[in-house]
Amino acid sequence: MRIDILTLFPNIAAAPLGESMIGRAQQRGLVTIQTHNLRDWARDKHRTTDDAPYGGSQGMVMKCEPIFEGVEELKRRWNDEFRVPNAEDHPIRHSSLVLLLSPAGRRFDQKMAFEYAQPGSHLILLCGHYEGIDQRVIDHLVDEEISIGDYVLTNGALAAAVFTDAVVRLLPGVLGDDNSAPDDSFASGLIEGPQYTRPVEFRGWRVPDILLSGNHAAIAAWCREQALARTREVRPDLLGEQPPPA
Repeated sequence: MRIDILTLFPNIAAAPLGESMIGRAQQRGLVTIQTHNLRDWARDKHRTTDDAPYGGSQGMVMKCEPIFEGVEELKRRWNDEFRVPNAEDHPIRHSSLVLLLSPAGRRFDQKMAFEYAQPGSHLILLCGHYEGIDQRVIDHLVDEEISIGDYVLTNGALAAAVFTDAVVRLLPGVLGDDNSAPDDSFASGLIEGPQYTRPVEFRGWRVPDILLSGNHAAIAAWCREQALARTREVRPDLLGEQPPPA
């Protein structure tokens, strides 16, 4: 998988993605993540990427030209990398997808993370800034808008880092145990139940005896019950239920 992040603030996305599991995944060749400064595709001497909006609204709007040129070049690089003399003998590869991180997008969740965690795919993450992006980019370049939540960030590079982390960790081989991801919260539609480790007793609080029993079937049933109870308590909406009255 390759992920290209196109932003005005590349360090904001690059720094967290170079650490921990995502950093190790890159070192092991499981994913390639590149951050790019959108100003590299600005053509004027001031490397301008925004301008005042038509219609007299407040703020600044990101311009079409640098975004189109940047995305089109990143697509060409991807195509050139996989260009081979006998294309019919080459494994099928995914087309590039352009994703805009935007408050107006489809709400990002674990199910969507699984959708995008496809080995061999190419994602171009376009990060919004200021008051937004020229609508022609959305209409003619972007494949999907994605929102990581109903709030506004100072820039989309933060959202791109969250999206990338959630997707990359689901790729085969990234986690220490490939069975870990299916047990995550939300993977089954439930919040994960409580977890315990040593010591067995701490300040009078014991680990539940069932977890010490060695009865794997009983432990699995208990964990399911706890996940249901926890979900009903903190996220009843996931079960299609209304929250309890305040």
